Amino acid sequence: MATRATPTRTTPTRTPPSTAALARAVEPFEVERFLAERWERQPLVVPRGEEGRYDDLLSMRDVEHLITETGIRLPAFRLVKAGETVAGYAADLSWRPSPFTGVADVHRVLEEFERGATIVLQGLHHLWLPLARYCRHLEAFLGHPAQANAYYTPRGSQGLPVHHDTHEVISLQVAGSKRWLVYEPVLELPLKNQRYRSALGVPGEAILDVTLRAGDTLYLPRGWLHQALTSEDDSLHITVGVNVRRWIDEARVELDAAEADLTFRRTLDAEEPPELPTLDAEAARARARARFVDSRRPILDGQLSELRALPALTTEDELERRDTVIADLDGTTLTFEGRTLRFPARLEPELEFLVTTEVAFRASELPGDLDGDGRLVLVKRLVREGFLRRTASAG
Repeated sequence: MATRATPTRTTPTRTPPSTAALARAVEPFEVERFLAERWERQPLVVPRGEEGRYDDLLSMRDVEHLITETGIRLPAFRLVKAGETVAGYAADLSWRPSPFTGVADVHRVLEEFERGATIVLQGLHHLWLPLARYCRHLEAFLGHPAQANAYYTPRGSQGLPVHHDTHEVISLQVAGSKRWLVYEPVLELPLKNQRYRSALGVPGEAILDVTLRAGDTLYLPRGWLHQALTSEDDSLHITVGVNVRRWIDEARVELDAAEADLTFRRTLDAEEPPELPTLDAEAARARARARFVDSRRPILDGQLSELRALPALTTEDELERRDTVIADLDGTTLTFEGRTLRFPARLEPELEFLVTTEVAFRASELPGDLDGDGRLVLVKRLVREGFLRRTASAG
């Protein structure tokens, strides 16, 4: 087998992560203990009974707004009911040159809700700024993609039957209460295509029977079977899913790269099979990190205002790095959100500062040898790219 050249590895400078988002979900359980004892291993229930704790992420009023006031469209929402099919709750709206398709029929949605259907809001990390920001902060700390759905279930109902998820689940109870029954896995740490089906095995006795109330948290590692039922209250909870990057994913990347090797393209009639690629842990982590950083969707709240204010920006205006940016700096090559920006080597001190600073600053305070005009050119470009923004006081 041909030997592929191994490039010289460098350790890029990363934007500093914070434990705050994960701590908000699991405290008073310590983050370090959670990662050491529970992550991928055991469920965790954090009872608080702290009404309003998660309202800033998504409140009951926010759900009503999204469903009844915005013309929300499939697949941003769906209706589910345990054991029953729910259909016919979306319609097309006439428009030229083409109609709006899959728009919520509000009357039908509310009728089905009254009959016991759960309203599921999907992909809220794309659609709802508070949850987009929360998921991004989780991603920055955990190093894995995060997503958010919300489940609004009427009293005395069940949305989904017993199932397992193929991602880590952090359930945040926003309002009302929900009873959770949790069972041991029948398939440990399932892959993305290994959804639960009865052929894998039926649940045993529930190991957890717990009712979450507003402000409570439930963490479930992927593979743990569960079902949820409401009691006498309507229930709203947010499910944050963390789609972990697995060793098997990187092994497949290595194997796919071997297709250029002629020995792998011969028939099985050959006397000896080719040697399988070796999975280099450091290279695999670096490759996965690069894909992760490059694939983060920009969160550009207020960016139009930032662009319109650029001509008036001065070296004394207060700036900050957007706290939703996850970036790597390799020398003077800056990578974030699908962008790769290359700068002259002489700008390394300035870029190092901009990637690592955790406080607001002025362009006049940047390290390095740039003059005032040069510093202004640099920060203006990074504002335009969505890496920097003016602070609230400057705006």
